[in-house]
Amino acid sequence: MALIDKIRNREACLGVIGLGYVGLPLLVEFARAGFRAVGVDIDGRKVARVNEGDSYIKDVPSSDLRRFLDAGKLTATTDFSVLADVDTVDICVPTPLRKTRDPDISFIVSAVEKIQGHVHDQMLIVLESTTYPGTTEEVILPMLQSDSFVVGRDFYLAFSPERVDPGNKDHNTRNIPKVVGGVTPKCTEVASALYSATLSKIVPVSSVRVAETVKLLENTFRSVNIGLVNEIALMCNKMDIDVWEVIDAAATKPFGFMPFYPGPGLGGHCIPIDPFYLSWKAKLSGFEARFIELAGQINGSMPEYVVHKIADALNGQKKSLNGSKILILGVSYKADIDDIRESPALDIIGLLQRKGAEVVYHDPLVEPQHHELAHLRGIALTAEEIGSCDCAAIVTGHQGVDYRMVLKHIPVLVDTRNVLKGIRSDKIVKL
Repeated sequence: MALIDKIRNREACLGVIGLGYVGLPLLVEFARAGFRAVGVDIDGRKVARVNEGDSYIKDVPSSDLRRFLDAGKLTATTDFSVLADVDTVDICVPTPLRKTRDPDISFIVSAVEKIQGHVHDQMLIVLESTTYPGTTEEVILPMLQSDSFVVGRDFYLAFSPERVDPGNKDHNTRNIPKVVGGVTPKCTEVASALYSATLSKIVPVSSVRVAETVKLLENTFRSVNIGLVNEIALMCNKMDIDVWEVIDAAATKPFGFMPFYPGPGLGGHCIPIDPFYLSWKAKLSGFEARFIELAGQINGSMPEYVVHKIADALNGQKKSLNGSKILILGVSYKADIDDIRESPALDIIGLLQRKGAEVVYHDPLVEPQHHELAHLRGIALTAEEIGSCDCAAIVTGHQGVDYRMVLKHIPVLVDTRNVLKGIRSDKIVKL
């Protein structure tokens, strides 16, 4: 087959739409595998930085970008007309939720509309953006197929869920097994050939709908289990039991138990969002996904619980939340990354401000000019700055932050991540 031969011979040109946390690492892996890789994004600033060899994604070293740019293997552009010259294109665009918790696939539709004007014979289109089962066949396929341009014969369409875990040093785009499902068996074969030539392990599945559901199951599994352990944390708090010690002891069982940990809420683009894509689709089929909805309610309530903890900690100091100065330690959604998408810290900050607290923050990884933090003051961790605060809360436990120094100078500290495990102090309030 001509396209598979071009892929195996490294003669194919590979395109990626969307140069974020998913698209840019994938683009680099295509270039690393010896292909000409073209990235397309509507954000001119991202495109300029890629073409300058300046990575804005922590998991992509700038040295890799410069190496592949110099070798002529990688380039980026805002001009979608380059798609006319690519053999394959991966769609890696955001898929947020609307305020009504309905899926927003407008970015996918927009990307496919751009492809429409440049789609050609023997082209492979792969959707990687997380979405609900049926999107590829019900939305994308009708936009591309016609009586004379048939999927599986004239062009190929597949879904392969992204599984990026930002900041994970052991598992990356290259070595995470790649699930692939095509609209037809031939589509699966072509998409598998693409990823086999670039990534470590391919997992073909029987249909595109199976592939779409795989990612939703993975993150729903995490959401439900985090919801369970958050509920256990709330229960243990009522009974004056250390939930962290309970989890550590339970984790010694060599079978039948997998530790999950409580926290201030869910963040990132996947876990807070993907389960609702699944439950929304289930409702359309007449099925109520009660576990998913309940886990969402529990996880969504955790920021408010953290604020109650902060208020209680202040009460112990004979202070009220209204008028107190609160230091938030860590505003990204998880440790050691700079991504604040859906971060529970933003909810906590908003709740504290609405209750009259003055809020400052410290996060060594998040750029202070980020628009969602423009109204806040970021501080350095000096004795004077810390001492001017009435309470601190560890929301995200970055490595390299001197939490002992914070504890020394702060009247009381709420630890939502068990960062201060093993340290005994009357100043520490656990989740």
